[in-house]
Amino acid sequence: MVSQYGFKFAIHLITNHFGKIVAKVCETLFRKGPLSLGEIIRSTELTPEQVKNSLLVLVQHNCVQAYVPADQFRGEDGSMATVEYLALFDNIIHRLRFPKFLEIAKHQLDDECEKVLDGLLRDENPGAIEAVVRESFHKLLKAHYIERCPAPEPVVSTLIKAESAPRKRGSKMAKKFEAPETIEQRVLEAAVPGEAIRFAVTAYTLGNADREAKSDDSSMVNDGDNSGGIANEGSILWRANFEEFIRHLRHKLLVENERKRLDDGAATILSAILDVTKTVEKKVKIEKSAPLSLDSIFTEVTKTEHGRTMTIDRVRASLVQLGCPQRNFDDSYSIDLKSIVEMARNEEVESIVLKRFGSDAYRIFRLLSKSNCFLETDKIAESALVDKKETPRLLYKLWKDNYLYMEKLVVTAAKQSRFMLWKVNKPLLWEYVLDEMYHAALNLSLRLAFEQEKDEDLLHVPADKLVPADKSSEANALQKRYRRLRDVLFLMGSSLMKLDDALMLFHDF
Repeated sequence: MVSQYGFKFAIHLITNHFGKIVAKVCETLFRKGPLSLGEIIRSTELTPEQVKNSLLVLVQHNCVQAYVPADQFRGEDGSMATVEYLALFDNIIHRLRFPKFLEIAKHQLDDECEKVLDGLLRDENPGAIEAVVRESFHKLLKAHYIERCPAPEPVVSTLIKAESAPRKRGSKMAKKFEAPETIEQRVLEAAVPGEAIRFAVTAYTLGNADREAKSDDSSMVNDGDNSGGIANEGSILWRANFEEFIRHLRHKLLVENERKRLDDGAATILSAILDVTKTVEKKVKIEKSAPLSLDSIFTEVTKTEHGRTMTIDRVRASLVQLGCPQRNFDDSYSIDLKSIVEMARNEEVESIVLKRFGSDAYRIFRLLSKSNCFLETDKIAESALVDKKETPRLLYKLWKDNYLYMEKLVVTAAKQSRFMLWKVNKPLLWEYVLDEMYHAALNLSLRLAFEQEKDEDLLHVPADKLVPADKSSEANALQKRYRRLRDVLFLMGSSLMKLDDALMLFHDF
């Protein structure tokens, strides 16, 4: 579930990129959920033309997905099924990360690939496909950084599947609880092309089994009106594959976190494992890497520049460092990626507590975070080496700001006693911290927009006037204003990108 400030930040991005009318349509979809065209018109009180144009813009830029609820689908009898529109929160927030996506394409591929990707992100048609553009296009496709556009209006079931029979309490066969699939997840899953053609250049290169992978894929490919990307290779439409870019950024965080926690050797081994297993990852948030034998891991490690001198014993020792002290039953190794992400989240929250509440509160919070259970006030003071009179005040302060969970325990014996028990509830805390980060990102973006608007005239001043030949006071004043604006925009832009790294850690990774 997206937080309050998460929605506000997403609407701010839409307003900045497409204007207030488009943002109003998007805000209505966030506030009321999936709506039909008529319902959007009534809710926004905009004209039908304004709503249609706004939806076209949002669909073209992958911010909204149209779909047909299965219970309203009428078949092929000529009647029109009701189409509903769903706002895609993640895709909207990804617009903040376009510079990161472009940098990945430039670093991993080349400058021409960056230009082609930039055109796709901006929804620009490059015109005729020249040889150099075609080559860059195929590089991006091979790396899975671009994909075919989704089906325009897939039929989606909106009913929640119920279990066939209730399980007995305490049954050993009871499955681990899994959150029900959201409507957004179902819509995206139904709209995405089958894996057989998702990254295929032409439908003619597929086998019969591939062509039958999804019944609606052929109509999607031939539909020239489908939006969301630019037309290439005939009538096929393409778009940037956000999922692959987020996977790349997640792998980067995992590797760099282990490099900082352990050493370069462990980071090199983890990077090699992730590179060779990423093709079998079905989603971004996988909990464990795909199992690999020691020989396979060693082979991949020795292909890297930093792993050429490693021995197999060094690789085995690093796997133990990475949390693989024992092999799986099939003589393979698998890295617990979820625990690495959780450690990174813990470190991020601990750094926030240290900056906001001081070193004593930091030791208290770290103790409770690592213990992962309720502790009594005196026990906390003793273990965290904090003054017993100061401990209750710090605990209440952390609890008041939603960093701790508290329970009161009353013990009735010869004498009634009351104890205060404290604990870090990590899932709830991470949601709260994420909402605070969205709030900070919103404030930072608003301040950035204010600074740009305040000195907008400087952005249009010719370059020769910013470096004048004369040394008049007017010229010097103009130069100082420009330097200040340049430094402020750079500082705020860098801070926003760094804050976005934390947003991805708590929401996307």
